[in-house]
Amino acid sequence: MSVKRLSSQPFRIGRSKTGLGMFATQRIPKNTRIFEYTGRIITNEAAEKIRGKPRYLYDLNKKFTLDGSPRSNLGRYANHSCRPNAVDYSYRSRVYVKSLRVIEPGEEITYDYGKTYFDAFIGKENCLCPKCVARREREAPKPVKRAAAAAKRPEKKSRR
Repeated sequence: MSVKRLSSQPFRIGRSKTGLGMFATQRIPKNTRIFEYTGRIITNEAAEKIRGKPRYLYDLNKKFTLDGSPRSNLGRYANHSCRPNAVDYSYRSRVYVKSLRVIEPGEEITYDYGKTYFDAFIGKENCLCPKCVARREREAPKPVKRAAAAAKRPEKKSRR
């Protein structure tokens, strides 16, 4: 696997449209490992007992789940996007996120959380990624402008 690594953290945690987010502080080249998603490895049985409460669970395989809820896991701040600039992958029970394309300074680092998480927690009507916001704007009924509507009405004749 040929994934480049940066020597220092190429990101900062800050306010985004969805709460806290992860933003690039330097130019991140394509195919560069940005961070590791860390936490405790627990059984899927234990994960089922806490599902729905913390939303930082990452399924590793049929037996184990990574609980990324500790605040020391900076990867928990990378938000979902339906058109992400990064992708997650696992290697030897560890989870990493790498860039899909060049990410410029100031740009939010996002990856796709997957269909199961999207359907359970976000939903098509609540997703705040630019792709979904633009789609909802295109699909929204256009309001009728009052001036245009008034021009179409026949003029009232005054009684004098």
